[in-house]
Amino acid sequence: MMHTGAHRRLARMLGLAFACALATSACGPIEYVSGTTYGATNAVDTARAANAAKWSPYWWTRATEYLHKAREEAAYSNFQAANHFGRLAKEAAVKARDEALHRAADPAAAAKEMGPIEGTTRGQSGLAPAIDDDGQDGDGSK
Repeated sequence: MMHTGAHRRLARMLGLAFACALATSACGPIEYVSGTTYGATNAVDTARAANAAKWSPYWWTRATEYLHKAREEAAYSNFQAANHFGRLAKEAAVKARDEALHRAADPAAAAKEMGPIEGTTRGQSGLAPAIDDDGQDGDGSK
């Protein structure tokens, strides 16, 4: 039979082991909350404020889709995948914001890079006509 001091040491050791196990098992959700919920969501909001949907459609779509996927994976408690997609969403949102700010500063240069933009002279809807200026369809036939 153990005496009281041995019981206390054993209880402390078990308590410490349980606390360590609990702390390490919670890293995925904690990283998800700080990395994705705050980091990626704030980056996407910043890109939205820079009008990235118009000026940087590729990076904007990539950022929003990765953020959506991160949230979906977190809903299934797959925090490793959620954190991965959250990092990708944040990187894409930063690129979307940077590209949007660059293109918005010089819309004429952006029009050359991107093609027709809504409100330009290629049509009232901003879409290119079905027949090119040379009178041919997009595939080269008349």
